[in-house]
Amino acid sequence: MAHRTVHEWQKLPIGTGEGGFTHAQAESLLAAARSHANGGSEGQLILIEQNRHLHARQVVGVLAGQGCSLEILPKIEPGDGESDASVRARLVHMLDVALDLDISPGETAAMARQDHTLLDILVRIFADRLLAEARRGLPRHYNAREDDLPALRGRLDVMRQFTINAVRPDRLSCRFDSLEADTPLMRVMKACTVMLHRHARHQETQRRLAELRFMMTDVPDMPVKSLPWNRVVIDRSNRRWRSLFAMAKLFLRREWQTTHTQAAAADGITLLFPMNDLFEAYVAAGLRKALSEPGIEIVAQGGLEYCLGHWCEGEDIRPSLFQTKPDILLRERSSGRVRAIIDTKWKKLASDPFDRKRGVKQADVYQLMAYARLYRCDRLMLLYPSVPGTVGQARHEFGLAQGCERLAVSTVDISSQKLFKRDLTSIILRELSEESHQTIQDRAVNDL
Repeated sequence: MAHRTVHEWQKLPIGTGEGGFTHAQAESLLAAARSHANGGSEGQLILIEQNRHLHARQVVGVLAGQGCSLEILPKIEPGDGESDASVRARLVHMLDVALDLDISPGETAAMARQDHTLLDILVRIFADRLLAEARRGLPRHYNAREDDLPALRGRLDVMRQFTINAVRPDRLSCRFDSLEADTPLMRVMKACTVMLHRHARHQETQRRLAELRFMMTDVPDMPVKSLPWNRVVIDRSNRRWRSLFAMAKLFLRREWQTTHTQAAAADGITLLFPMNDLFEAYVAAGLRKALSEPGIEIVAQGGLEYCLGHWCEGEDIRPSLFQTKPDILLRERSSGRVRAIIDTKWKKLASDPFDRKRGVKQADVYQLMAYARLYRCDRLMLLYPSVPGTVGQARHEFGLAQGCERLAVSTVDISSQKLFKRDLTSIILRELSEESHQTIQDRAVNDL
């Protein structure tokens, strides 16, 4: 099976050349992209063909085709000498934080150094952790059962006994509770194990998944579309399975990360993540962990205020058109007041010191100006990932014309957990300061 790795916005040759795909393989990958829920009408949001090359777009993950697969990794101008393994480990960490998978750094680093793709790493982590938990004991609960038994168990079903079993004195109709591993949670785990066993590439991973299938023999097989997702309850008795359930949803369900197994079910798993959405969720989850003020909440894709409404002279406007969804709101729990708005952008911020706009797009400024008006907020921020190897956090501040609102353009370092937390803590301290930008400037002048 041909497998290739490429970064966002890079390309691979089509034909007989080294490091590319054959025409049949390329067409299979393009078909998988077209059939994906977030691929666009022609799959152009994931992969396009141009000048005898396959061009990756702004998604990351693994795309499976007939006899081939393509791994797409993030690209924000990697530093000199940075390997695919380190970029892959960073991506797994972003998924861990954004999706709350509770993956330890050691698990990621150990496998990133080996010949594992992103999908291989996630499957192996799932298999290792599920096997460890299964050896400790499967979660069980009591299920109501009815059966004809040679001895009484539980309560006697009198009606059935004197009708169906009237001529069978050797059988007793019993109703009883049986402690079993057949629970909605374990049905999800069994379905995920069976699916991954068909597609796992590495022999050791296949062995572990086969052992898991044997340990869950008493749990019936179910098709993915019939799984009882709404009946799964995570409580104190099975709390250690919470992260495993999150990973099973990652593999089996089409959440925002757009997991997709139908396009190439016989050949592999397509697991794709739009980088703009992933970066936004990563920052929002990181802010929640870094925030120390209990009175402030982090709201992702919230607000939901409308821009326009029908005009009636002398009456207040009731907006109902053009709903807004700011990426991240820092909002007071008690009053609902929005203290700061952060709009995340997964792209490189211009490093040219002579660029007065700092590479900021005009449409992004217009959007934040609308947010400032709708949410009555004077703290606005455009947040970009910093280029690996850059020293310090870049920050530029602008003021909105004819107002006192401050628009900050800043970066956050995603190369390590420590630096990421440091930058987010700095952002929180700045944006939640009660002093306005003008007050800070006035104080600085007075100090001089």
